[in-house]
Amino acid sequence: MEKITDVKKPIGKDELRLRFLFYIIIGAFALICLFPFLLMISSSFMSEKEIITEGYKLIPKKISFSAYQFLFRNSANLLSAYRVTITIAVVGTALGLFLMSMAGYVLCRNDFKYKNQISFFIYFTTLFSGGLIPSYILMVNGLGLKDSLWAMILPGLMSPWSIFLMRNFMKAIPDSLYESASIDGAGDFYIYWKIFMPLAKPSLATIGLFLTLGYWNEWYNAMLYIQSTAKYPLQYFLQRIVSQANVQLLVQQGLSINTSDLPSESIKMATAVVAIGPIILVYPFVQKYFVSGLTVGAVKG
Repeated sequence: MEKITDVKKPIGKDELRLRFLFYIIIGAFALICLFPFLLMISSSFMSEKEIITEGYKLIPKKISFSAYQFLFRNSANLLSAYRVTITIAVVGTALGLFLMSMAGYVLCRNDFKYKNQISFFIYFTTLFSGGLIPSYILMVNGLGLKDSLWAMILPGLMSPWSIFLMRNFMKAIPDSLYESASIDGAGDFYIYWKIFMPLAKPSLATIGLFLTLGYWNEWYNAMLYIQSTAKYPLQYFLQRIVSQANVQLLVQQGLSINTSDLPSESIKMATAVVAIGPIILVYPFVQKYFVSGLTVGAVKG
């Protein structure tokens, strides 16, 4: 019997032209998306005078580090803000994934009697909320979390959208795995932790990325509840630096600086670079799970 081998059909000229056109379009779109990021980095190295006279541009005439020098004057508080942000991001993401994955696991089980009622109550919170004043009273008077890191962690710990995404993903896991593990004597938590969690990596990576980004960009709850400078998260700390970059405050602090060198515009770009630098390194590690996690959560009922 003759051995049958796969012979690849040569690519025609029309298909080559079409591919070339697609590559050009995708490349142009990537450059358009990359342009604001490059403009932000280059503008952070521009002098204040050049920005005022010529505006933001990709290639500055002269590289200036005045914005970063102004930003890193208080390096101790900046490092403290980094530590606070990393702490709330790690703790909040870990706890959020644990709680929402457990909620998704319970709601996807067909043998859970009240799953529809609980799902409705979770969905109901997306339509109505208590508002700022009841939330503030609960956090400060009820829970006593004034000037506590938990005041920045608890509000973003769980979200209905993420719970439903986790539930829909876990619905795709065959019930036969649960049934076979139950026959072997495994309990619910063991099945959840040893079977469902390893299979739910795409949804965990997707929700984890959203949680991490939310905690990394935290500033609103810090503005409401945090009083100690040592507990400021990065975004709130940088926002205060930008708002304080004026001559009047510098004079009040007893600092002498040339007003023409004061980086009130370039420091906005420098703070964005400092804030976005570490978190942008997380995305490549979860990218391979990101699309599948969103797709499954979108199409499953």
